[in-house]
Amino acid sequence: MLDKVVIANRGEIALRILRACHALGIRTVAVHSTVDRNLKHVAMADESVCIGPAPSAQSYLDMASIIAAAEVTDAQAIHPGYGFLSENADFAERVEQSGFIFIGPRPETIRLMGDKVEAIRAMKEAGVPCVPGSGGPLGDDNDTNIAIAREIGYPVIVKAAGGGGGRGMRVVHTEAALGNAIATTKSEAKAAFGNDMVYMEKFLENPRHVEIQVLADGQGNAIHLGERDCSMQRRHQKVVEEAPAPGITAEQRAQIGKVCTEACVRIGYRGAGTFEFLYEDGRFYFIEMNTRIQVEHPVTELVTGIDLVREQLSIAAGHELSLKQDDIVLDGHAIECRINAEDPDSFMPSPGLIQHFHAPGGPGVRVDSHIYEGYRVPANYDSMIGKLIVHGSDRATAIARMRVALSEMVVDGIKTNIALQQRIMADAGFQQGGQNIHYLEKRLAERRDTSIGLA
Repeated sequence: MLDKVVIANRGEIALRILRACHALGIRTVAVHSTVDRNLKHVAMADESVCIGPAPSAQSYLDMASIIAAAEVTDAQAIHPGYGFLSENADFAERVEQSGFIFIGPRPETIRLMGDKVEAIRAMKEAGVPCVPGSGGPLGDDNDTNIAIAREIGYPVIVKAAGGGGGRGMRVVHTEAALGNAIATTKSEAKAAFGNDMVYMEKFLENPRHVEIQVLADGQGNAIHLGERDCSMQRRHQKVVEEAPAPGITAEQRAQIGKVCTEACVRIGYRGAGTFEFLYEDGRFYFIEMNTRIQVEHPVTELVTGIDLVREQLSIAAGHELSLKQDDIVLDGHAIECRINAEDPDSFMPSPGLIQHFHAPGGPGVRVDSHIYEGYRVPANYDSMIGKLIVHGSDRATAIARMRVALSEMVVDGIKTNIALQQRIMADAGFQQGGQNIHYLEKRLAERRDTSIGLA
């Protein structure tokens, strides 16, 4: 197993990685910005190194500082968590060139999956079902682009090849709006991602967001751990996730899972990864692959009993997968609510001092969070301060447990979205299951307009 790991992240995922390392007897190095010196995992790590001031560009996105921290602490490997540099192929390359192990896929794999055009091409070649689209980047010839859109059929969506996180995309309903939409998306993509390449896909109007968790060792072995439904979204950002996805049959799971694992073997994938799909009318359509651990990984852990971060560490140490596909059995249902430091109605961030904190408990309740009484939530980073996850024998039991857990959770001194999560759990449409990715925003709009949505 690995000897010492640098945790190149912050917050709840940094604490999650630290716990997995310590359970395996792996020593840890916490890197942190000046404003994060009081994070829980920094205090618990074997060593800590300040890598810069609060702005991410000068700390958690500073490749040289993170690699230097590995050098001065004589670490063996670097775990990037999620966000920040986790899907940066250049960082993975520099880590390996510096003689360290990058706990994640090979740089060339990250680069392939980070370019959405090339990723779709690779997945098509591997037999993964994809959304009908341009099959490559769009050029500057308007007539050609119009012809492509006509063949696909309106509405279409123009996407940045280097985009992600809900950014760099624009839905087009008419031919008259196409040219301007392409030009605007190109301009925005260039500014945001340094790459103005865009492509076009059929815009599915009522899809669900269903993703497949995979593990592969880069040595020809790959398994899947079932699916998650992440359709409760606001502005393309996930709010609630669950596993398994309502309405997906065992036969569908086995079929799409087999396609994903075969694709992993084909591209030489190494580590944990997630195939993200739009799901509509019983069909899966690949949209992207996330080459890292996901925020929502705990729901998969609870229904499979598999520690995904432990598996990441084992694979990075060069071990073959210890699990076979037949070892993966789904048990019960799990739901995760993201807990954010934000106003539950306006969604404005709410940094500040946590004056009182009480974590819920009881059967099947898990809290992944770095906060504590007296912790000051900084204004410099993402507003997520934790995740509340529950497990039950079935979906109804899981929802009931989540409602109780949310009612017990106390975070005083700042605003949080706990009230929003309570409204979602009480919503009849959510309780029914299988809602599409537009459902939550529609209900939020109804609440704003008539005070009846998510009442």
